[in-house]
Amino acid sequence: MAKVLLAEDDPTMVSLLKTLLNMEGFEVLALDVNTDVPSVVQREKPHALFMDVHLGEQSGMEILDTIRRQKELSDVRIVMTSGLNVKEECIHRGANAFLLKPFMPDDLIRALKQ
Repeated sequence: MAKVLLAEDDPTMVSLLKTLLNMEGFEVLALDVNTDVPSVVQREKPHALFMDVHLGEQSGMEILDTIRRQKELSDVRIVMTSGLNVKEECIHRGANAFLLKPFMPDDLIRALKQ
């Protein structure tokens, strides 16, 4: 079963995503918004990380940069999301995919499975 880490600061969104991804057969671990995301990615070795660009007090972009600097995490698929269209910057910084909120569940599943 593929493991997906959720780094999202909206509790309602986290709940919906967990339900959706569990139904699709993913193992889901939702992270606290103040967690050291790169260290959890290092420890859990997920198939994918789904992360909001604006993550509480943290910057999803900076977390993305940190993870992409770690060679042993290069195969972790990172899907970024935001209410602002910052797709080009996310992809440029190393994200595998970007979803503009609000997005359709099918788009998320496709982005995680590619």
